[in-house]
Amino acid sequence: MKGEFVVLTDAVLITCIVQRGVADAVVNAALKVGAQGATVFYARGTGVRQRHLGVLGVTVNAEKEVIYIVAPSEQADLIFECAYVAGKLDTPGMGMIYVSPLEKMATYIPPAVVERFLGD
Repeated sequence: MKGEFVVLTDAVLITCIVQRGVADAVVNAALKVGAQGATVFYARGTGVRQRHLGVLGVTVNAEKEVIYIVAPSEQADLIFECAYVAGKLDTPGMGMIYVSPLEKMATYIPPAVVERFLGD
């Protein structure tokens, strides 16, 4: 082990699954309200809703983009809401979003930032 590291315990994982081509709008909205970054990857999905939506004449693309955003718990509601709106998730077949608590997470945090945080 190289040395000490900082473990954060008050964070959540926001997962947003959207139609292909929508992830950029969701990520940009999240960044505007304080998210520090996001991971986007491609996936393929299917489900019961596809059959029902097909009956309604709505085509649901199987190609999806999955967005992971790790955020402090205190920012989660705002990021969640902005991602929901940006992804147009109030429209049938556009996708879904959910939040999962993270027991702990770690990443590199510059010593100056740690000192500033602990100094307050």
